[in-house]
Amino acid sequence: MSEYVLETQNLGISFGGLKAVQGLDLKIKKNQIYGMVGPNGAGKTTVFNMLTGVYHPTTGKVFLCGEDITGKSQETINHKGIARTFQNIRLFNNMTVVRNVMVGLHNQKEYNSGFITSVLRLPKHFRVEKQMREKAKEILRIFDLEAERNNLSCNLPYGKQRKLEIARALATNPKLLLLDEPAAGMNPNETAELMETIRLIRDKFDITVLLIEHDMKFVSGLCDEVTVLNFGTVLAKGKTADALNDPEVIKAYIGG
Repeated sequence: MSEYVLETQNLGISFGGLKAVQGLDLKIKKNQIYGMVGPNGAGKTTVFNMLTGVYHPTTGKVFLCGEDITGKSQETINHKGIARTFQNIRLFNNMTVVRNVMVGLHNQKEYNSGFITSVLRLPKHFRVEKQMREKAKEILRIFDLEAERNNLSCNLPYGKQRKLEIARALATNPKLLLLDEPAAGMNPNETAELMETIRLIRDKFDITVLLIEHDMKFVSGLCDEVTVLNFGTVLAKGKTADALNDPEVIKAYIGG
């Protein structure tokens, strides 16, 4: 068993003649909250897309808990234990809050009642449905969303929609949770609350977190280590304070 939940070796991808990401070596240990930062266009979301099977790498390997998942499908990678959120919130807007989370639970075998059972509405279907609803409520409670469970997700304020997307990803029971700019658009109070929620997720569910974020205060207050990307290559990596204070990082990312 690898000591790393996520490891990439020489990971890269080219689109035509453009090398969007190259030579990326990540090593993220269990229960770490790890940050990936860099200017717009640095390749951060492209890395997420490779890790989750949206893009297949041109070079290199991706390992999840020591298992090579390079080039696997999005569905397979999700079942193996990687879940993600997106820069632009992607909820089922015409579903209730609780139903959005229940969709995530379908990823787990214990909540699969089978096609025939569901179509014929057999007793097992209703038992599993009840179990899923209770589990979904438990997850929503962590995000202080249980009271909103029967509201349509599109009617939630922006900050709560962000939380709901994370809750749905959490429902897939991941080993590694990828958060793409989770604090984007949040006010300072919502951001501080989100930091505490991410720590709680890490501790309560034994999950490793990799996040992309532009809010340096958020990154500094939350992440154990970071990798800084610039033009698809690694500019610096290591302990958060050390990496963010690297003169090349300040020049490329913060300016000055």
